[in-house]
Amino acid sequence: MKCRESGMPEEALWSTFFDAGQALRKLWPQAGGDALELGCGYGTFTFAAARRTDGLITTLDIEPAMVALVRARATELGLPNIQAQVRDFVADGFGIAPGSQSHVMIYNLLHMDEPVRLLRHARHVLRSEGTVSVMHWRSDTPTPRGPPMDIRPSAEMCATWLAQAGFTQIEPVDLGDCCPFHYGLAARTAAEA
Repeated sequence: MKCRESGMPEEALWSTFFDAGQALRKLWPQAGGDALELGCGYGTFTFAAARRTDGLITTLDIEPAMVALVRARATELGLPNIQAQVRDFVADGFGIAPGSQSHVMIYNLLHMDEPVRLLRHARHVLRSEGTVSVMHWRSDTPTPRGPPMDIRPSAEMCATWLAQAGFTQIEPVDLGDCCPFHYGLAARTAAEA
């Protein structure tokens, strides 16, 4: 899998794009259990997720500097339930036991070359009736940051990919008041028969 890079702005600018706590209350309303985050960046959503559950938040990022930053801040903030790991999850997979996670967070990533493959990996690590949340830069209007418009998926495209990966109960999540440059989706794994 190849991820088409869109770059990270300075942290001060990045933090103006999100109210992470409010976004997670909408994207992961029944927070609990262990969760996996793909791409921690500055920890914007990592810390908000760790405050919502006493489960372990495992976050993977290809950038050692970002992982080091998140580890240091987790310690400063007294959030022992964060495990940040350097990992190229696109090339090397997640390194997470199948069926072990309650939730997977996939934010600002689905402009990659093989999004359905990534979503199938996410489904594989989720427990029965686990949930996934997807957030991405809007594709219908220019935003102050984000990947080029021509590679941004629409919410409808992401919903189609989620269905192709085997997710059910795919629902849009209104993020307008907390993340005005983004749209959100939430979905579930099917209950086992």
